[in-house]
Amino acid sequence: MATTNPMVDASTHEERRTSSLLVMLPAASPTETETILARLTAALPNAELVIAAAGESASEPQPHVHFVDLPASKASWTLTAADFANAYGLAQKHEAQAILMLGPLAGSLSATGIVALAQSVLSSSDLAIPCYELPARAGLVNSSILYPLSRALFATRTRFPLAIDLGLSLRMAERLSLAAQRFVGLNQGDVPLWVVSEAMIAGMRIDEVDAGERALPQPADPDLNAVLPFVTGSLFFDIEAKAAFWQRARVSTPLRRTLPTVPSALTDSSAEVASMLQGFRLAYTNLREIWGMVLPPNTLLGLKRLSLIDEAAFRMPENLWARIVFDFLIAYRLRTLNRGHLLGALIPLYLAWVASHINAIGSGQDPERHIETYATAFETEKPYLVARWRWPDRFNP
Repeated sequence: MATTNPMVDASTHEERRTSSLLVMLPAASPTETETILARLTAALPNAELVIAAAGESASEPQPHVHFVDLPASKASWTLTAADFANAYGLAQKHEAQAILMLGPLAGSLSATGIVALAQSVLSSSDLAIPCYELPARAGLVNSSILYPLSRALFATRTRFPLAIDLGLSLRMAERLSLAAQRFVGLNQGDVPLWVVSEAMIAGMRIDEVDAGERALPQPADPDLNAVLPFVTGSLFFDIEAKAAFWQRARVSTPLRRTLPTVPSALTDSSAEVASMLQGFRLAYTNLREIWGMVLPPNTLLGLKRLSLIDEAAFRMPENLWARIVFDFLIAYRLRTLNRGHLLGALIPLYLAWVASHINAIGSGQDPERHIETYATAFETEKPYLVARWRWPDRFNP
């Protein structure tokens, strides 16, 4: 399943043959390292593998496998700027042709997924990125904000723009290393990089591969009050820096993933939905003044109507959610209020979206199809964002 950047000139992309692959395993246990190594050597018997892993390996010496020291970096649940800087430095030092970066709990990634990432970047792509199969209620910050925003603004249907496993060509790694140095130099090496937007701007070839199921690592502080502001703020910062690119009209590539046709199983989540909507209604009362600094009157009216809807019938309209996220992005750019407070005020609205999503899949709608309707709405509402970005006062109350 490939999602090719339509702006790259295929005739200028040199064909690469399998030679040396640097495998970055910053958080792998010795057992995981052995498992991953066995999968790669079986699938790529002629490749020279350079394994950069933390700690000692119990592996017996092999003629085409070399272990190297991995520079120390701060433990993280996602790939960080420091990881990308270290990856390119090691690739240069050991003359690697391509890089495979695997995040925490990489041993749970299927053999097919690991090999597909490696083969893709060794053969034709600059960025190989996985499409995971996750439970219906996993990765919802990605599904509600990260994926639809990246798709609408950067014309890419990559389902997991903050994936924790990647394949990189050497030129892609160089670009990411340069981007990473800006953060590392400011002692912010633990922030994530948005590799898909970097690839799109540079005209790199992107290949999205089916990776199957995967266990996702949890942040040290898994509290939503910490996670959502961290990842959403990082993406907003990246979008602000790349405004000159995404304001131009672009059409994303056709969807290559096959959406399910079988409705999801019905489950009783009424208590969970009621709790989320109680928080949303309380926030509507207590945060209305703050929301009024961010959201235009029509959106506030839409939220008022939602606050009066019964739990079982609650649905977040697609275009309303897209405009809410766009308005928070505008407020982030304008520093309408403290950015930490701003992103905190987004959390009850996000939980309202989650409640709507749970209701939809509980009624038999497929989770992926439901998420796709919102992603399409973000694309449709993009002119609203562009207009507000250029003339932010026009829509103010």
